Amino acid sequence: MKTYSMKPAEVEKKWFLVDADGLVLGRMASIIANILRGKHKPSYTPHVDCGDNVIVINAEKVALTGKKKSDKVYFRHTGYPGGIKSETPEEIFAGKNPGKVVQKAVQRMVPSGSLGRTQLSNLKVYAGAEHPHDAQKPQELNIASMNNKNKRSS
Repeated sequence: MKTYSMKPAEVEKKWFLVDADGLVLGRMASIIANILRGKHKPSYTPHVDCGDNVIVINAEKVALTGKKKSDKVYFRHTGYPGGIKSETPEEIFAGKNPGKVVQKAVQRMVPSGSLGRTQLSNLKVYAGAEHPHDAQKPQELNIASMNNKNKRSS
């Protein structure tokens, strides 16, 4: 027996649609990261972008457990001395790009490097319920039904 290694030309990509309304951020992000990497496929190859494309809608309605909405802090640095900037999820949701919280959560679950950046480019996050990818005919991925802890009731 030989181990099968998928070539980049043999990859078939599907499109999935995730409605983030009420879903717990970390649980949703880990499932999305596995789909982007292709780990849900039997032909998974670690060094090839064999994952699928994921569209996330209603990213502004994602749920964070506990007091993470006010206590969690995202840091970034401008590159200049004393240039550290910080934001909480509450501030990000109130700002102009509320999908950044979902984007960051998934980004931190894929590997850093060129392959991870390529896989992350297959993620499309939209704050509202509208998306411009109807032509790709995405399949609905119901993350809430996978486990009763994936969705917040309140």
